[in-house]
Amino acid sequence: MNKTHYRTHTCGELNKSCIGKSVILAGWLDSLRIQGKIGFLSLRDRYGVTQFFLNPKLAKKFENLKKESVLQIKGKVNARPDKQVNKDMSTGEVEVEASEIVVLNESEPLPLDFEHASEETRLTYRYLDLRQPDMQNNLMVRHKLVKAVRDFLSDYNFVEIETPILSKSTPEGARDYLVPSRVHKGKFYALPQSPQQYKQLLMVAGFDRYFQIARCFRDEDLRADRQPEFTQLDMEMSFFQEEDVYSLIEKLMKFVWKKVLNVDIKVPFPRLTYAEAMKKYKRDNPDLRKKKDEYAFVWVTGFPLLEFNDEDNRYYALHHPFTSPVAEDLDLLETNPDKVRAHAYDLVLNGTEIGGGSIRMHRGDWQQRVFKALGMSETEYKAKFMHMLEAFKYGAPPHGGIAFGLDRIAAIITGNESIREVIAFPKTKNAESLMENSPSEVDKEQLDELGLRIK
Repeated sequence: MNKTHYRTHTCGELNKSCIGKSVILAGWLDSLRIQGKIGFLSLRDRYGVTQFFLNPKLAKKFENLKKESVLQIKGKVNARPDKQVNKDMSTGEVEVEASEIVVLNESEPLPLDFEHASEETRLTYRYLDLRQPDMQNNLMVRHKLVKAVRDFLSDYNFVEIETPILSKSTPEGARDYLVPSRVHKGKFYALPQSPQQYKQLLMVAGFDRYFQIARCFRDEDLRADRQPEFTQLDMEMSFFQEEDVYSLIEKLMKFVWKKVLNVDIKVPFPRLTYAEAMKKYKRDNPDLRKKKDEYAFVWVTGFPLLEFNDEDNRYYALHHPFTSPVAEDLDLLETNPDKVRAHAYDLVLNGTEIGGGSIRMHRGDWQQRVFKALGMSETEYKAKFMHMLEAFKYGAPPHGGIAFGLDRIAAIITGNESIREVIAFPKTKNAESLMENSPSEVDKEQLDELGLRIK
């Protein structure tokens, strides 16, 4: 499967069954030690490490090879002497007697020490940092996580559909990242904070089970472990009530944990109302672990629909403005908005919210009442959301959904505190990419094309 012009096997593939075979391997020089006239070389790729024996001629010729140089090596697989067997390596029972070494690309001395590099240095040279086994494992586990999600949802009749990255700016909460239009000067697209509106419109279109591994963007104030761009598992389902969501997601989590970690988690998950969580734990993301090495899931339900902001002197949606109020509380929107409950729910794992969702409004009249409770004039909400209100006129089914922070889940299952450890090319806490030095200034000509100038 891995055979190419450059190699017959990977560096993690050889074992006792390969003894006597002629092989070709390619990878990075992990270590080189010369012992008298002979030498031992370790070659690494993402699959593992293989040890090579160098005869006096090769040891002399390549004694000054620098670490991380890219090599192709031909040789014959031999059994290691019993005393040299390394049970910690998948290839530890064999070594390859090298017959030819080709230097495909010699490395200069590395600008970082993997063991002692600061995070700033690691992010500056991220392409080198990602060579570390721990980092490669993090991304491999993340890949398995995403694959398990796709496999499960496909078996449950979900359809993976991509939604636009260039969309309309309708900020409610976090700031949008804006993209100026060259063709329509003075107008802007926004990068999506989530595919929320599109996935609801897909329910109107009849795709009753949708999911997407979605890239999302939020221009938030700086926080230690947030990213301006992040990945979420986005889901939406028609003809679902809250209990249907809980049941499906518990099955999904059980499948993922077994597939990725070979861990059996107990379902159904316990539940707490928002009021219970705040009263007992003083937080809406309680950590219910009794032991450090366990996974403690809990649903938090029964959130208020709205919260009042004293600074702005107005209400904001606690989740988002498309969340459905509990039917019996609907008339409180105009008289006592603080008391309106929402069909909203969060899934919390080990004290971290990993997902949140709600049953949505599928009726335009309800949606308009919520917009008004949020202080929007009819002119304002029609300018922002007329496409949603229009769609609701033509047979929108009852629907609900949820979105999970894939970066956060990947960090938890790999045992990392920071989501930067499970993202290939993350930004710093200041929303900068040190590797390519972005954000950066652009040419005046580019600004002129867009009809922009910097104040």
